[in-house]
Amino acid sequence: MDERRTLAWHETLEMHELVAFQSNGLIRLKKMIREVRDPQLRQLYSVSIQAVEQNLRELLPFFPQAPREDEEEERADDPFYSGDLLGFAKTSVRSYAIAITETATPQLRNILVKQLNAAIQLHAQVFQYMYQHGYYPSYNLSELLKNDVRNANRALSMK
Repeated sequence: MDERRTLAWHETLEMHELVAFQSNGLIRLKKMIREVRDPQLRQLYSVSIQAVEQNLRELLPFFPQAPREDEEEERADDPFYSGDLLGFAKTSVRSYAIAITETATPQLRNILVKQLNAAIQLHAQVFQYMYQHGYYPSYNLSELLKNDVRNANRALSMK
């Protein structure tokens, strides 16, 4: 196989999903660890934070290899909160879809389908909010990846 200078589009998008998810998760973990009083649970949070930080540090060097077009501004927490909500909605859609495939009871299936549709609707609304505010420039790969790097660096720099 020949040596490539850029990542393929599909692996770039997968990397984007991982970095976006882990950046939001890292910010959430760092905010929540302040509230954890149990020493053993606090240690688990600390280990999780270190693992996610390492993951981000290992993935960020690949961003310059992503196909791109081609600045940064400081933003409030709205991108984080909306990204976290989008991740929740996306995970809900996946979870409902899996649960439906495991359901034999028709009444339960009907409820799960109704709730799946509501989760899909929420995802669409949150995505639209993020897109309109420039937090998720999904049709501009260069901007999308810059957002990922900015969020990952913000998460890594948090105390």
